[in-house]
Amino acid sequence: MAKKKEKDFPRPSKLDYRTIICPVHTEKAASSGNVVFKVDKKASKPRIKSAIESIFKVEVDKVRTCNYVGKVKRVNRAIGKTAGYKKAYVNLKPGYRIEVVEGL
Repeated sequence: MAKKKEKDFPRPSKLDYRTIICPVHTEKAASSGNVVFKVDKKASKPRIKSAIESIFKVEVDKVRTCNYVGKVKRVNRAIGKTAGYKKAYVNLKPGYRIEVVEGL
């Protein structure tokens, strides 16, 4: 399988950088063989796929998402809520790696 050339990938837009918030580095994420990112709550799977491909210059095979709802926390009499977020589990096609996540 031939890798795509630099010019074959679309140029990242500001929306791509707003879609991907940060990579997630945990033992479970590292052992699963996927690359895991926190993403915008409103981002769809095709939007996440195109953002990853344009930012990191890789080909994405599959994207799975999971929404996490914020938990209600209580400290003494004060009641608050932690922030909810969305995680994306990204499978890359064979021969592709994301260097930013691999070295950490």
